[in-house]
Amino acid sequence: MDALDVARWQFGVTTVYHFLFVPLTIGLSVLVAILQTMWHRTGNERYLKLTKFYGKLFLINFAMGVVTGIVQEFQFGMNWSDYSRFVGDIFGAPLAIEALVAFFLESTFIGLWIFGWDRLPKRLHLAAIWAAAIGTNLSAYFILAANSFMQNPVGFRINPDSGRAELTDFVAVLTNKVALVTFPHTLAGAFLVAGSLMVTVGLWHVMRNRDSADTGAYRFATKLGSWVVLISSALVILTGDIQGKIMTEVQPMKMAAAEGLYTTESPASFSVLTVGSLDGSRELFAVKIPYLLSFLGTGDPNGTVQGINDLQAQYASQYGPGNYAPIIPVTYWSFRFMIGFGLAAAAIALLVLWSQRKGRTPTSKWLLRAGLVMPVLPLLANSFGWIFTEMGRQPWIVFGEMLTRDGVSRSVSLTEVLTSFTAFTLIYAVLAVVEFKLLVRYARAGVPDVTPRSDDDTDDAERPLAFAY
Repeated sequence: MDALDVARWQFGVTTVYHFLFVPLTIGLSVLVAILQTMWHRTGNERYLKLTKFYGKLFLINFAMGVVTGIVQEFQFGMNWSDYSRFVGDIFGAPLAIEALVAFFLESTFIGLWIFGWDRLPKRLHLAAIWAAAIGTNLSAYFILAANSFMQNPVGFRINPDSGRAELTDFVAVLTNKVALVTFPHTLAGAFLVAGSLMVTVGLWHVMRNRDSADTGAYRFATKLGSWVVLISSALVILTGDIQGKIMTEVQPMKMAAAEGLYTTESPASFSVLTVGSLDGSRELFAVKIPYLLSFLGTGDPNGTVQGINDLQAQYASQYGPGNYAPIIPVTYWSFRFMIGFGLAAAAIALLVLWSQRKGRTPTSKWLLRAGLVMPVLPLLANSFGWIFTEMGRQPWIVFGEMLTRDGVSRSVSLTEVLTSFTAFTLIYAVLAVVEFKLLVRYARAGVPDVTPRSDDDTDDAERPLAFAY
């Protein structure tokens, strides 16, 4: 084990941990804005209660996402300084815009929304949560644009004197074909997570507090969340299909590794289960669906999909001696876990809707248990999706331009990286416990009382700003 191995583990752990909060923040921001819009248009207190209830869960998650996200950018300069030096001109631009525009838009209007209850006019207060939601989604786009450059480098040139990548076309970076399809795919995955949480909390209250005066609100939230999950699942599949075709075009090795396809095939079969040799060089046993991989990768049932061994020979000739295949079991199984966990969440949502048809109240204990597990499933699907995306690119940190081993900081020792890795992991473990307890505590508490407070002698203009939850 050396500093490179630990640095990779540290970045992987902190990134996956941070991304546990990102999709929930993205999805809940919009769903809370929709609920408040419904209250604004109808005046129904049910929607106001749900706005404040899920808004509180959104704020808890947002705060934790900000805290864990800060660590990510520090690592670029600390553990990956050679990488930062190589792509700083390109990678820094979308990240700077994300921080200066999207994040400030998001955080500023979240502040106005938190403290603006009963102070701002209703329309302005509603606009504040929509502005925060837009900022959240813009943040996702700029970050994905930066990541997409690592998958499919565009809009740059290599300076022959400095050996650094220099930005030549910022529009090309922002309109990278990988970013354009990854963004809607990521958003669909985010709504899958947010909808699942909405279902879980609503279902728990419907089944445990059947005589509550707020049962109608919880039933609505459960149905809304279920529909969000089902629609998001369909969008994930649609955008994932497009993404697969682009991936086959720009990163054929990633597609071959995802399928355990060792030799070029035309037509190519989709692998339901493949067992390979220990050295990852050949297939030993496989269960396949004919023609499906060709269609997924090229749009043509008879299309050609390149295999791992053929691509390895091509890359060795093009880039020099070396192993250019990722870790096949990781890419193969992370791809399938991503799909499987996402479909499982959709199946539970369908059962929840069926259990409430024609005003029925669900009674199955198994459904309740499945509902409690439900938010974890899309979180796992999102996490395995990112593991597949990043691990499938290996051994490249910037595909075709820079190997991961060349991006690590040369002056950082194994002891230093190991120390920071251990510290961050322990801190994140504590934060995970805090996040979980806060979410469970406020989810169990239920919707708040929104009865208007009586007038008193205190002038409203003189009242200090107060947290509205």
